[in-house]
Amino acid sequence: MSQTRVLALVGSLRSASVNRRLAETAAAVAPQGVEVAVYEGLAEVPFYNEDLDGEPGAPTAAEALRVAANEADALLLVTPEYNGTIPAVLKNAIDWLSRPYGAGALAGKPVAVISASPSGNGAKWALEETVKALGIAGGRTGLQLSIAGTLDKFGDAHPKENAEVAGQISALLSELAAARRELVDA
Repeated sequence: MSQTRVLALVGSLRSASVNRRLAETAAAVAPQGVEVAVYEGLAEVPFYNEDLDGEPGAPTAAEALRVAANEADALLLVTPEYNGTIPAVLKNAIDWLSRPYGAGALAGKPVAVISASPSGNGAKWALEETVKALGIAGGRTGLQLSIAGTLDKFGDAHPKENAEVAGQISALLSELAAARRELVDA
């Protein structure tokens, strides 16, 4: 069985955010045959502007994001909810990865989304908006996990120390790898 390479994009730029820690958890609990790399350059990617995305090419940070996404077999997006929707940094990444339209780095690629929030809502609105944007951008979505009550659930502990959440993330990654295999075998 070949290795499935998953690129994780985090919608919070804060170094100690629960969403970053959930992406780190994904890397730590990835099942055998799955490797998760957390992308570190989203803060440097300029806002999408078609004037910048032409000849001679996209800005360096945007091109690096596209290369990383193209080299990955699947993507995992981890998002908080800002004002009832997706954070700008994550939406911007989707915008860059959607171009050129129909042939961007997301086209036909399996994508899973995790949302997390201290509220009981679990950032479900951000999850829905992320799935919507990914689908329009050409990603194959459907794999989702919403984690509510993060303050009570994790406290000061790292999410990977929570057996229930670690198990849910590992199972989601297994499903993502299976979705990738289905595409390759089709």
